[in-house]
Amino acid sequence: MSMTLDQLEPLMKAAEGEHLEFKEAKQNFHFDKLVKYCAALANEGGGRIVLGVTDRRPRKVVGCQAFGDLERTKAGLVERLRLRVNAEALPHADGRVVVFEVPSRPIGMPVAVEGAYWMRAGEDLAPMTPDMLRRIFDEAGPDFSAQICPKATPADLDLAAVQALRARWIDRSHNKALANRSLERLLHDAELVTREGITYAALILLGTRTAMGRLLAQAEVIFEYRSTLRPGPANYREEFREGFLLFYDRLWELINLRNDEQHFQDGMVMHAVPTFSETAIREAVLNAVSHRDYRHPGSVFVRQYTRHIEIVSPGGFPPGITPSNILDQQLPRNRRIAETFARCGLVEHSGQGADRMLEECVRQSKPLPDYGRSDANQVWLTLHGEIQDEDFLRFLERTGQETLDKLDPHDFLILGLLAREQRIPGDLQARLPRLLELGLLERIARGKVILSRTLYQIAGQLVPAAPKDQAREQNKSRLVGHIERHKADGAAMRDLLAAFPTLGRSTLKRLLDELRTEGRVHSQGLKRQALWFPGRHV
Repeated sequence: MSMTLDQLEPLMKAAEGEHLEFKEAKQNFHFDKLVKYCAALANEGGGRIVLGVTDRRPRKVVGCQAFGDLERTKAGLVERLRLRVNAEALPHADGRVVVFEVPSRPIGMPVAVEGAYWMRAGEDLAPMTPDMLRRIFDEAGPDFSAQICPKATPADLDLAAVQALRARWIDRSHNKALANRSLERLLHDAELVTREGITYAALILLGTRTAMGRLLAQAEVIFEYRSTLRPGPANYREEFREGFLLFYDRLWELINLRNDEQHFQDGMVMHAVPTFSETAIREAVLNAVSHRDYRHPGSVFVRQYTRHIEIVSPGGFPPGITPSNILDQQLPRNRRIAETFARCGLVEHSGQGADRMLEECVRQSKPLPDYGRSDANQVWLTLHGEIQDEDFLRFLERTGQETLDKLDPHDFLILGLLAREQRIPGDLQARLPRLLELGLLERIARGKVILSRTLYQIAGQLVPAAPKDQAREQNKSRLVGHIERHKADGAAMRDLLAAFPTLGRSTLKRLLDELRTEGRVHSQGLKRQALWFPGRHV
């Protein structure tokens, strides 16, 4: 959005409605109120809210002093709504005017704030009516998880899982009255049980092992740990065929048992980075459970290797969702499950998760989430755990948390792409000026944008201004570091490809040949079976 004062004048003459709202807000405007108005506009197809202008016609500019730090306000809106709300301050002669432009909600997904889906009702806000919500939900087709499992009975729900639901809901909502609510009412209020019967969502989240085996065996999640990429039996395997809330934490405990730390030094401080981020892994598992197709007979697989994890869920992407638009388009295939996750505080908002995974990968200088092996029958997500660039981690340390909190996942995507010397897609180019203003980027010859060399200062020296040579040497150093860490057994080419997926086989071979010529690494074995070791061959 880039509104001018000339565009403001005709806008002030327009009638308020579902897509336009004016507020005087001379001195202040409560942020929580702004969040609700933005949610209402999103639920009704998107629109604008204008602060600093009288709401009755003929309107006039009165000025607005609220939200002095718009970048911080936008970051807060992204955090609360998981929508990219644009904001701009116009310096009118009669005072500052602030315009928020709100996008439409995703298909089939109303936006909730404080447990309600808001809409405009005259001058005020009100929760959306059931018929409006039903029309929105129906946009994406029937929700399997909200359907009734005809053979399920209350005895098929595990009491421990129901109590786990209650505890998480209380912790999330701070509603202590839930502690005294009967089991029947609790499940009805959570919309997991209706007058017609027990939903599939209730069975998937709360079902006993016996009931799951009898009624929905494919809802299981299978964990495997494999120390190598070679096929064959897993080193460890555990099958979970029971309510998801009974094993959600256990699944992370299994992964964390083999979650070693990597380290990088920034000045006098040594920082530890876990190979597997708890935030990213939990989000990936929640996505798999809420987005998979339960009509498909397959199970969800979580396969852990030493430096990467694969999470494979049946059914392919929901309609309209692709790896390229997954940050902007969310459509949970099983909305009742996703809403329960949000109600319990497991996710911030139903249908989200891809953005948090990407942000976490960039923050830890790891490869971006990889959906490359997905097809029409399965979503195959690979999360790599190898640190790619210690210098970039130092860059983020120097950036400071206050600045990082102003960024949304698209901003982190830009930083991650630039750190890897990759092209910035056209749809992200419009975000570059703000990152330049924040001092995270700078322009060099011919207008090319790079990460700020001032923030990239290491040990008193600036990173050289030859990005290609710099990136090549950084990649070679990372390769040597990886081979050093695996010097006991040697590093196979397939392991190097998994650890450095952005380089590709041909680039890896050229870098390894250079390193071998320099005497920094050597290989043992022939061709594809060769293993790489540090130093010269003795």
